[in-house]
Amino acid sequence: MPGIWDMAARVSTILSATTKSFPKCFASILGSQVMAPLDSPQAKSSIRRQVLGVCFFLVVITWLVFGQTVRYDFVNYDDNEYVYANPAITSGLTPQGITYAFSGRHGRNWHPLTTLSHMLDCQLWGVRAGGHHLTNLVLHTIAVVLLFLVLKQMTGAIWQSTFVATLFAIHPLRVESVAWISERKDVLSAIFFVLTLGAYFHYARSPSLGRYVTMSIMFALGLLSKSMLVTVPFILLLLDYWPLERCGGRSSIKRLFLEKIPLLALSAAGGFVTLWVQQSSVARTEQLPLIWRIGNGLVSCVIYVKQMIWPVGLAVFYPHPGDQLPVWEVGLAIVLLGLVSAGVIALRHKQPYLVTGWFWYLTMLVPVIGLIQVGSQAHADRYTYLPQIGLYLLLAWAITDALTSPLQRSILAATASVAIIALAWCAHIQASYWRNGESLWGHALAVTSWNFMAHDGLGECLANRGHLDEAIDQFQMALNIAPGYREIETNLMLALTKKGRTDEAITHLQALLKEDPNDAQLHYNLGNALRKKGDSRGAIAAYEKALSIQGRYPAAHYNLGIALDQDGQIEEAIAHYQEAVKEQPNYPEVYYSLGNDLLRKDRVEDAIAAYEQSLKSRSRYPEVENNIGLALVQKGRPSEAIAHWQNALAIQPDSVDPLTNLAWVLATFPESWIRNKKQALMLAERANQLSGDNSPMILRTLAAAYAENGRFTEARGTAERGLQLANAQENPELASILERDLTRYRINTPLRTATKPGPGP
Repeated sequence: MPGIWDMAARVSTILSATTKSFPKCFASILGSQVMAPLDSPQAKSSIRRQVLGVCFFLVVITWLVFGQTVRYDFVNYDDNEYVYANPAITSGLTPQGITYAFSGRHGRNWHPLTTLSHMLDCQLWGVRAGGHHLTNLVLHTIAVVLLFLVLKQMTGAIWQSTFVATLFAIHPLRVESVAWISERKDVLSAIFFVLTLGAYFHYARSPSLGRYVTMSIMFALGLLSKSMLVTVPFILLLLDYWPLERCGGRSSIKRLFLEKIPLLALSAAGGFVTLWVQQSSVARTEQLPLIWRIGNGLVSCVIYVKQMIWPVGLAVFYPHPGDQLPVWEVGLAIVLLGLVSAGVIALRHKQPYLVTGWFWYLTMLVPVIGLIQVGSQAHADRYTYLPQIGLYLLLAWAITDALTSPLQRSILAATASVAIIALAWCAHIQASYWRNGESLWGHALAVTSWNFMAHDGLGECLANRGHLDEAIDQFQMALNIAPGYREIETNLMLALTKKGRTDEAITHLQALLKEDPNDAQLHYNLGNALRKKGDSRGAIAAYEKALSIQGRYPAAHYNLGIALDQDGQIEEAIAHYQEAVKEQPNYPEVYYSLGNDLLRKDRVEDAIAAYEQSLKSRSRYPEVENNIGLALVQKGRPSEAIAHWQNALAIQPDSVDPLTNLAWVLATFPESWIRNKKQALMLAERANQLSGDNSPMILRTLAAAYAENGRFTEARGTAERGLQLANAQENPELASILERDLTRYRINTPLRTATKPGPGP
């Protein structure tokens, strides 16, 4: 990572280049004047150069700060549900996906346009995180440039608008919205928010039905991206006051309110749908009484201002204080907010931008301040994404008014440049914590206390890396802070099960079920633990109980199918796999297991269809590529089988099964145009090396490859070694096959068969 001086040098270079492209750029950053008449060609040309230069500067500084994110991975905080582990999203744009987007089942939220954007990303990038990060960065950059252009149009002040857009671009509080793939809704809604403001400006300047409809469409698209924009009609009223200055009297004020009624109707509709969808996420009222939520909301308004001025200790999650919030903090917040509000109202005639800026900030925070508590956070950096634009407006115009002399403005320009460099550097560091889940949660634990969510998130990362003991410790610390938190208990049970401590997991799950016997997920987790222990009958009963409680449960159908397979009930397993894909059509693992069972039942065509569906849902699935190859060979389609095995090896070059199967067909297939003796021998030798020279089936393949190459002495020796291993492993069927092979090799005859190298399906 570059040092602070490297970052400073980069930003200074950009500032210098920008200054050369339009004179007096940052020398008068908050209040330049064009000396030529404003309508002269010289002045217009100068302004165009300035505007283009600012746009260039904004793009470059944004990418300097956030360009690193295109190398980052997904994080284990909603990214699974929003993108990479959600088959409805990873399938890309489909008719079923569009229906899903508007259903409100994505992340327990309603933002259909955002959902469609995630699907489009998967269509373009698959589940490669870098492409999804790139989209977030591009959308944020567009929003930054649009904000500058719209503010410049509304106010005519280039450098105040530049300062506001620059702070919006690179403030450390923006990191969460840009670097977190799941927070796509922020950057996407920001574009439509700013376009709504721009369309409203054009409407206000020359009202017409067409312009009003255009503005309404932009607003509706914003609501479809993130319902936090429900307060936009009130922001437009603030803009009417300043800078549009449309409030000329009581009649005009009444007219301004009336023209917002259609927009308020859109807000009400968007808010109602969102609240309806979010019901499962709204915190229990007995946990967070209204008085706690009001107190935390008031304090959060002050915290966000403090973080804007001094952005240190930022984290992905801040635990809610509950009833531990000191009364004096709430009282101080009330006093501060009241004094500032009274002050800006008192100064409204001399400095009207204070009213717009301050109440922009407070108004846009209302939907996310926690009055309706969604989740367990006290506050979140992402909630400041659009609200703090109001504070930037207030700051930029207030400082400009206060400093009038050339010397003061020169000092201000230098101070602004230093502040921008410092904020850019802080944001660059903050963004670096988002490179993966482990660094993200580790940083959160370093800067917060009693953070159960961070312990849980770090535990998940450790468990995924196989560090199960450390993961279990993290989950237990999380539960010590938040006893009974179901998601953490689930993660702990999974870790205990993976560790082989299934008895502990089962005992704990059974205790939880005594407290809540109608919890379908607990029964499902119990089934997983019992299946891991080898108790397929107990697992079947647990999964069936989960399905009796929660009818639509594709994961339970899938795992019940696995347990039934283990119990030898293949037909019953097939039925549950089919039910799982009926409920969740894009479920590649289920199609894979279904295909395997259909192949066991010699329903080869149906198996091929299941495997093909699996590959549609997940393009890179080497196990499916291998097994569909086996099915295709059985149907006499060897060239297609070879292509699938080659696909599997392109994904996993050292995968033994496709190496063996491909080598077998290339060495033994009856038709000469399929066989390739040199490649068969190379593949078989690699498979045997990877298997440790102790697999009789792979030794049979290697022997066949030797025979195809005319090396019958080596073929006989290899087959004899395979025969000895088959007998030692008490596999009489394979031993009998190898004895028949040996009779051919003794008369120097290669094998010719289209079947797989070992017995069974």
